[in-house]
Amino acid sequence: MKALGILLLALVVGSALGVVYAKHRSRTLFVELQSLHEARDRLNTEWGQLQLEQSTWATHGRIEALARERLGMRIPAPENVVIIRP
Repeated sequence: MKALGILLLALVVGSALGVVYAKHRSRTLFVELQSLHEARDRLNTEWGQLQLEQSTWATHGRIEALARERLGMRIPAPENVVIIRP
C-alpha cells in the first residue's frame, strides 16, 4: 500500500510539473504570437504606404511631366496627327 501511495504522489508531482511547463510554454508562445501580430500590422501599414507611393509615381500627370522635362517630348500639332481608320 505504501508503494502505491509513493507512486501516486510521484504521478501527482509529475502531473503538476507538466501543467506548470504547459502553462509556461503557452505564455511564451502567446507573447511570440503577439510580437508576430505587431510585425504583421507594421508590414501591412508599410505595404499600404508603398502601394500609395507607387500609384503616385505612376500618375499620368507625372509621367507626362517627366516626358516633357527629361525626354523633350511634346504633344504633336493637330496638322501632324494622322488617324488611320480600319
